[in-house]
Amino acid sequence: MTHDSRLTIHAYLYLMKIVFFSAQPYDKIFFNRYNDSLGFELQYLEARLTEQTLKLVDGAEAVCVFVNDKVTAPVCKQLAENGVKIIALRCAGFNNVDLEAAKKYGLKVCRVPAYSPEAVAEHALALILTLNRKTHKAYNRVREQNFSLNGLLGFNLHGKTVGVVGTGNIGKAFCRIMLGLGCKVLAFDLIANKELEALGVTYHPLQEVFKADIISLHCPLNSQTQHLINDDTIGMMKKGVMLINTSRGGLIETKAAINGLKSGQIAHLGIDVYEQEEHLFFRDLSSTVIQDDEIQRLMSFPNVLITAHQAFFTDEALSQIATTTLNSVQQLLKNGNLTNQAALLV
Repeated sequence: MTHDSRLTIHAYLYLMKIVFFSAQPYDKIFFNRYNDSLGFELQYLEARLTEQTLKLVDGAEAVCVFVNDKVTAPVCKQLAENGVKIIALRCAGFNNVDLEAAKKYGLKVCRVPAYSPEAVAEHALALILTLNRKTHKAYNRVREQNFSLNGLLGFNLHGKTVGVVGTGNIGKAFCRIMLGLGCKVLAFDLIANKELEALGVTYHPLQEVFKADIISLHCPLNSQTQHLINDDTIGMMKKGVMLINTSRGGLIETKAAINGLKSGQIAHLGIDVYEQEEHLFFRDLSSTVIQDDEIQRLMSFPNVLITAHQAFFTDEALSQIATTTLNSVQQLLKNGNLTNQAALLV
């Protein structure tokens, strides 16, 4: 390729505009850092993408969205009419996008299929350890000069049975961590992972996995997994189970989880995602009266730990998200396809 050709391509890409919805300060830092070599025009908006915010898309060839943006059929139609060619998700999940509508209106949809799966798996472990050994409570006690150990009793993870629902990239990383801690790991997935089986993970029907001491969810949200955790499935679990969710909030029916906590069926609940998080997460609501009664109820339990969708939030993961997303947009604009087919949804 000649020097002039490179200049022409760079100038062409520089004219390409990407509008980011649900943008946070850290998005700007990482995407700006990795855009230097590509030269896209990047516009960052704090607003979520909805039918009401579509008017903010002006002259863009691509929009970049996150987990709580609503890319419905009407949104897809209007995006296409506005000249948008690409919907780029800076996440792995895509339950918030109407893929059939995107295909109907000629929109390409890409995602980040794997961005440091260890980041999410390690956060699941952090929730487990914090709930078990109550380090968050110990921290506050010591700061108040209270050195009593009463009420901080935990249990050994070594030798416990851990049930893992979903053994994709993140579930696989989580299984390895728990095996390393000396746990017995039971897994459920549509297809057994031979590599994990060789390490000692055994696959079982979901009902058997639900009998584990600790259950961690690592599956996508779709019509089959919506409210996978409900009154009936909680009833299948061992009394005193620890339940962890770092995947998607809709996997757990919140009212059922509250019932399980009240009855003692669930002894510990750790969630990094929440069914109605779109109205709460990624915002500072410290001076606001939160109207969501269910999350207020969850936060009132001493054995519940909630983090605000931060499992992905590591330097390595954000770097991978930025580079993968920008490279995917570049390839789609130039070639209409991706070398990484797992990243292309439509």
